Amino acid sequence: MAKITLVDDDENIVASVSLALESHGHTVKAYYDGAAGLAALETEPPDLAILDVKMPRMDGMEVLRRLRRTSDIPVIILTSKDEEIDEILGFNLGADDYIHKPFSQRLLIERVKAVLRRAGIETEEPSSAAAAAAAAEGARAIKRGKLTLDPARHDCLWDGKPVKLTVTEFLLLQSLAQRPGFVKSRDNLMDAAYDDQVYVDDRTIDSHIKRMRKKFRDVDPEFDAIETLYGVGYRYRET
Repeated sequence: MAKITLVDDDENIVASVSLALESHGHTVKAYYDGAAGLAALETEPPDLAILDVKMPRMDGMEVLRRLRRTSDIPVIILTSKDEEIDEILGFNLGADDYIHKPFSQRLLIERVKAVLRRAGIETEEPSSAAAAAAAAEGARAIKRGKLTLDPARHDCLWDGKPVKLTVTEFLLLQSLAQRPGFVKSRDNLMDAAYDDQVYVDDRTIDSHIKRMRKKFRDVDPEFDAIETLYGVGYRYRET
């Protein structure tokens, strides 16, 4: 199962979340402030990080901001706030999912399972031959012009240069690059990158695409392979 780092200053939350995750076979390391959590994430990268927003010494958004400079490990944000701007900021910084407090253990486990699955970390055996075939198809390397995607290794290269993508960004790009020239609506992209039980709005997909384009333009200022068709969606243009 997965190695999970939990960073939250609420001892009750840490205890209940750790118990829920460990009961499903995961290994949990907990930290009670952002600075300690960031140090642990950088020295012992887990399979998944769960970060609270409001914490002493360093808040969860700053932890995420600094973590994304060097790491693309999946991140779930926890928050007691109910403001849309916080959620949008979290996705813009590279969060893979968002859970509002209070939440049920069942919801937490399903979200964790979904993010791990999108990251290629299996938490249960495939239920059928069809599922195994779908997994094999998803693991096949893709070469489109200057782009090379290797899902099995979570590697992305542009003209031979590495581009570090989060799990969600990788899945969105994979969906687009699998059928260059074909338009993918935001709903199509949501289906490719998010579990059925997770709802995100159009702006979340737009934020991920914007962040992804910036990463490619840091490598190649002329990058223009992801096209926006306003009011319709996005498509990958093979150059």
